[in-house]
Amino acid sequence: MIEENHTLVTEFILTGLTNHPTLKVVLFLLFLVIYLITMVGNLGLIALIWKDPRLHTPMYLFLSSLAFADSCTSSSVTPKMLINFLSKNHEISLVECFAQFYFMGSSATTECFLLSVMAYDRYVAICNPLLYPVLMSKRLCSQFIAVTYFLGVLHLAIHVGLLLRLTFCRSNIIQYYYCEILQLFNVSCIDPSINMFVLLVFSISIQALTFVTIMVSYIRVLFAILRKKSEKGRSKALSTCSAHLLSVSLFYGTLFLIYVCPGSGPVGDKEKMLSLFYTVIIPLLNPFVYSLRNKEVIGAFKRVVRK
Repeated sequence: MIEENHTLVTEFILTGLTNHPTLKVVLFLLFLVIYLITMVGNLGLIALIWKDPRLHTPMYLFLSSLAFADSCTSSSVTPKMLINFLSKNHEISLVECFAQFYFMGSSATTECFLLSVMAYDRYVAICNPLLYPVLMSKRLCSQFIAVTYFLGVLHLAIHVGLLLRLTFCRSNIIQYYYCEILQLFNVSCIDPSINMFVLLVFSISIQALTFVTIMVSYIRVLFAILRKKSEKGRSKALSTCSAHLLSVSLFYGTLFLIYVCPGSGPVGDKEKMLSLFYTVIIPLLNPFVYSLRNKEVIGAFKRVVRK
């Protein structure tokens, strides 16, 4: 608590993306369409994989889990942002603020580990096809998925637990469109150095571990693909892996810029755009990135439509 202001903050005000009334309406319509497409794309992909027995394989089991994580990431941020576009009341309680950060962050962490598991799955499928049914059994895949979600939940429980040691009295205004942890540090009246250190250590460790796993897996996959004699086999493997690598590049690039190399001082448009990219745009793109060039998914969709 600071001497000039002894009132502790129990509610925050999210400034959002803009204060311009006309632009708010335009952005509301834009992000409403994006959110609806995101949910239809991800939940539709989950339903398609669940409905078609031909897609009951480890790769599509992981893909459906990724789609669920993307749905959670988008749903933790976008609905509140849409409400604030049309409402004059931009307040969010301390509990709601922590909850929003928790669900968004746990989904993002889960996605990091899911992407590394998906890379390992492709490595085993392409480099050790004869051992694939043993090394990637349904039971083991289910355990992988359970662990990724557990790590996501545990990771954010640590950060939210550390947030509870902070009190907020400098200001109740958050210059952002959701309760982002770095913005909470800016309005804390207790030194958040411990929180910042833990955040930096975990961010670097998780991103480095999962990214290295992905890169090692795909380097070995690339060499295995180049050794393939079948042109059709090379084409199919490259198509599957290129979609995954595109998703990985977009996701890790934005996370690295935000949490491993955060800027100092007031938040700017650049930081907001980067954050929008991984909380809104990537969940929108992922189901289409993984599906549009995937003949098995397209075939399953056509069979469902015919029925």
